[in-house]
Amino acid sequence: MSEGRVEGLSHITLITRDLDRMTAIVEGALGGREIYASGHDTFSLSREKFFDVGGLWIAVMEGESLPGRSYNHIAFKIPASAIGEYRARIEALGLEFRESRPRVEGEGHSLYFYDDDNHLFELHTGTLDERLARYRQGRNP
Repeated sequence: MSEGRVEGLSHITLITRDLDRMTAIVEGALGGREIYASGHDTFSLSREKFFDVGGLWIAVMEGESLPGRSYNHIAFKIPASAIGEYRARIEALGLEFRESRPRVEGEGHSLYFYDDDNHLFELHTGTLDERLARYRQGRNP
């Protein structure tokens, strides 16, 4: 049965009404690097661009924005020392922050922000192992 298992994350595709604006967000807020732009060619459903964000393939395609906002999100790992730098990047792009959920000490820190198409992004300083270790301590260690 191991032949049919998921090997890892292939890519994430986000739909945007404005490829240029999304390019500015992926490059500016996430530090992504554009690696492909379809131009007027459409090999898929619409014009698209591919980015490398921390070794992840992020695809953005032209289309209709999400109709509303939710807590569904994509979280990217950043170093704790860079929180201020990323906050400044997000502010410079005029993006809207979402308040972080209540956290217990030791599970990392997060910046949440929405893009113009209602996607929610999180920049997080912790790891899964750190969070699980903290949760094993209980609510009041």
